[in-house]
Amino acid sequence: MKPTHEPFLAAGIIKNIGRGKKGARDMSRQEAYELYKAMLAGRVSDLELGGILLSMRIKGESVDEIGGFMDAAEESFTRIPAWPGEFAPVLIPSYNGARKMANLTPLLALLLAREGVPVLVHGVTVDPGRVTTAEIFQAMQLAPAMTIADVQAAFALGYPCFMPIEQLAPRLAWMLSLRRILGVRNSTHTLVKMLQPFEGPALRLVSYTHPEYLEMQGEYFTRAAPPERGDAFLMRGTEGETVANANRAQQIDWFHEGQRTLLVQRDAPTDDLAVVPEARDAATTADWIARALRGEVPVPDSIRQQVAQCLLVSKALQAKLGGQHGEQG
Repeated sequence: MKPTHEPFLAAGIIKNIGRGKKGARDMSRQEAYELYKAMLAGRVSDLELGGILLSMRIKGESVDEIGGFMDAAEESFTRIPAWPGEFAPVLIPSYNGARKMANLTPLLALLLAREGVPVLVHGVTVDPGRVTTAEIFQAMQLAPAMTIADVQAAFALGYPCFMPIEQLAPRLAWMLSLRRILGVRNSTHTLVKMLQPFEGPALRLVSYTHPEYLEMQGEYFTRAAPPERGDAFLMRGTEGETVANANRAQQIDWFHEGQRTLLVQRDAPTDDLAVVPEARDAATTADWIARALRGEVPVPDSIRQQVAQCLLVSKALQAKLGGQHGEQG
């Protein structure tokens, strides 16, 4: 991506963040916002951009840095209009797919949509060596949403929709693509799992893969996330996906207006395993999910519990929004 405006000179920032995990200095939220905005606009040279991404990879992001990055990220794409109805939208990021276990993210999305929830799944369409949510939806004859009109049409029909990150937030998709060049993930891989692209409040289902991200993301949703953007559920990912593990429910923390509540306790280990697809390929998984929706095979209890909690919070968010509109009227 070539610079489109006056070049952003990042040497001073790199000097501070590039001194290793112990010697680096964190940026302020405003500094992080200005830097990431320039990165997304193509105003940072390739050499400096590589230095920034690798420095942040080694140092790790502070809460203020993630806050500033997120502020810039959500300015970089068109927001989706709020959806009327009983439930606030539920956002399910899907950037990992299945590696060993079947990917049941589409089951979670379809169960929520069946209850009347507008569900937007966003993520990557393919990932070598993994089975993506997009591939499973395709096997179920559910086409991806390529425009905001497609998203609204799916909601109107009562279906969840999958929107590739390239369509939802193309500049962030470009930042994700740099992994193929550098060989490692960058801060954008964390940001996309925390996106809230709707104009009104929504419920974000957010996962983490390493314990330090539980601490950092938890602090972000407690003190740095704008409360008017809605609520978040934070949990350890199932192979990186934000769907409950079929065999053992993860802990889920709920963040609402800066307050953190333990919503679901982590299950103890058990030898009683849930009924799951026999293989992880897209066709087998899609067929099994269709059978689960028809009641021919049981939905894992952990996913049922996740759906129930989403329904409660999504409905409460929408009811509160309706009350605020009534007060303003």
